[in-house]
Formats: sequence, C-alpha cells, structure tokens
Amino acid sequence: MTEKPALRATAAARRAALFAAQPLAGQTLSARLPRLEGAPGVVAGYWPMRSEIDPRPLMARFARAGWRIALPVTPAPGADAPLTFRIWTEGAGMATHAFGMREPHPDAQAARPDLVLVPLLAFDASGHRLGYGAGHYDRTLERLRSERPVRAIGLAFAGQETEPLPADPHDQRLDAVLTERAYRAF
Repeated sequence: MTEKPALRATAAARRAALFAAQPLAGQTLSARLPRLEGAPGVVAGYWPMRSEIDPRPLMARFARAGWRIALPVTPAPGADAPLTFRIWTEGAGMATHAFGMREPHPDAQAARPDLVLVPLLAFDASGHRLGYGAGHYDRTLERLRSERPVRAIGLAFAGQETEPLPADPHDQRLDAVLTERAYRAF
C-alpha cells in the first residue's frame, strides 16, 4: 500500500488542478448542502488556503440560517494538540498563524462547534480523509466526539475521491462529504 506522504503529494497536485479548473466551486458547493435538521448551533469553518475549496459561501449560508460561525485556531508549530475555535463574523479582525493560516483575532470568543467543516486532500467512499499530516483535525474530532456528538463534513471537489485510503487507529472518519456535485453521507 502506498504511504501517506506519497498519497499527499499526488492528492495535492490533483486538487490544485481541480481548483485551477473550478476556482468558484465553493459557490456551487454551498447550494448542494441539504437542509440540516435541528436548531442552529455553532459551525466551524476554515479560511481557505492554497487550492482548498472555498467554504466562505457555505459559511455565509449557515450564518443566514442563524448559525454562529467559528474558525479554527491552530496550535503552535510542533504542538501535539487539537485545534481550538473562536467565533468569527464577516469583517472581523484576523490574525496570521505561523503556518500562514488566517485565524480569528485572539480576543474573539471561544466556541465549541456542533458541526465541523473539514478541508482535505482526498477522501474515500467510506468517509476516510487524507489531510496534511499534522493530525490536527483527527485530534480535534476525537476530543469533541468524546464530549458529545459532533458532525464532520469534508469539503472537497468531487475529483478528490480516491481508492480506499490507509487508515490508522487514530484517524477520525467524516460523517459526510460535500462537493460541487453532491452531498454524500457515510
């Protein structure tokens, strides 16, 4: 079986090509999410970087439906810790993490999400995802799910689906994937 670093390189190149061909796919993706049951809560999105599909149109849809939006705060480089989340609103001040990600200002209110939108490099038909290799989302989902139910929806281009991915015991499965073509629950 191919090792994850080689899979990451291949998946990153594939995603970059998909993004170049469909830079506005995030707008289409937003229209594909079915109506979610239950009262609005906190949805954790992310600020897109590189060739990640843009979740901001989807986050705006959640905000219009009454959800509070949170963004992740990444631990310091080298820290083996889960992400934390802070409330974010359109136009709010942002900070830049050492890895270059845009994050909510440190003074923003801390939040515990009910739903997490997860970026990824690849996903398979059983809900496994391939991330960047730092394990932040796996640790985060494990911690959140140990406290109470939380849904994780991977955001991707349909072309990011791949053969079954190698899964380690600590890997957290997605509950669904939302692409520019469809919503698929696992």
